[in-house]
Amino acid sequence: MLKQVHLYIKGDVIGVGFRAWTKIQAKIVGVTGWVRNHQDGFVEAQVQGEGEKIKQIIELIKKGPPVSHVEDVEIFWQEPKEIFDEFKIVK
Repeated sequence: MLKQVHLYIKGDVIGVGFRAWTKIQAKIVGVTGWVRNHQDGFVEAQVQGEGEKIKQIIELIKKGPPVSHVEDVEIFWQEPKEIFDEFKIVK
């Protein structure tokens, strides 16, 4: 069953390759959606996939790439309104 989560990732996550790293991890885990920098200084992501795969990507995002420092991840489960066919970086 398709699940969806909206994430707000806070900490030292901009300018450290966080979005590109997240896109790679999403491909490895097998989830779709998007990631972007937010003008207020955090990274925002929307992820779709099987429940276990979403939980897996959330755990990876909580750790982040080695050059980042994730302080907090706000997690909001949602009903999917559109279906994503890939995971991409958006502006």
